[in-house]
Amino acid sequence: MAFGMRGHDLGGKQNFSDFLQKVKKNNINYVQLAFKKSIADEDFTLGNYNPGFAHYIKKGLDENDIHVAVLGCYINPTNPVEEKRQTAVKTFIEHLKYARILGADMVGTETGRYDPNLKIVPFTYTEGCYQLLLKSMREIVRAAEKLGVIVGVEGVATHTLYSPEMMRRFLDDINSPNVEVILDPVNLIDEKNYKEQEKVIDRVFEFYGDRVSVIHIKDFALIDGEVKYAQVGEGLFNYENLFKHLKGRKPHITMLIENSSEERFHSDCEYLQKIYDSISAEP
Repeated sequence: MAFGMRGHDLGGKQNFSDFLQKVKKNNINYVQLAFKKSIADEDFTLGNYNPGFAHYIKKGLDENDIHVAVLGCYINPTNPVEEKRQTAVKTFIEHLKYARILGADMVGTETGRYDPNLKIVPFTYTEGCYQLLLKSMREIVRAAEKLGVIVGVEGVATHTLYSPEMMRRFLDDINSPNVEVILDPVNLIDEKNYKEQEKVIDRVFEFYGDRVSVIHIKDFALIDGEVKYAQVGEGLFNYENLFKHLKGRKPHITMLIENSSEERFHSDCEYLQKIYDSISAEP
């Protein structure tokens, strides 16, 4: 596997030059880069894009041997406030233009909730919300196809694409080779299904394993009856089950460790690699 981490886990927002130095110092070659979460001294406001600015960012990344596995643009494509939804779509399309010049593998997003503040609300799980997601994503994907850029879509148990079945339906409906899946297996686990987590991940690979292009990895714990995120190796997630699928079908896939840090990134990598090396690929 090719290990990396989220850029903003290296100290949050900082000047671009400091960000580059910190990534290089820690010998990290693959990052998920969310401009507004990682870079403090450049303005990525919607409408500020121009090719010269994108090439400036690319030059800094290239000089420090940093590859953007995911350009993070985590919008809410099902925002019920129409003006905000439209702004989110425009922002994502602008990120597609950055990605084309940066050489990022994809621009990534989750699929949102039907609430302007991303609160968990019942309407998120309805057909109406799903159709709103399709409306947003069809516009985004049309732009991605014209630009030759990949859109990475991430399912989450409390978002519009809340299960492997919903992701499969979405991939069929959107029907584009420019859409791939960012798989965060822990994000598909909740209080109802955590005891059957292996079945959930098995369904992912049964339904759309061929479309999984990047892995987000963390752990989870059950605290007071609720699923909470945990550091790698400090919870209940079954890495062996995930890795048996990856080892046979996704050689050298990029694995981005979430909620890591300078202090623990390389030990997290060693822990995961040891498990990966110990298991056999699925036949």
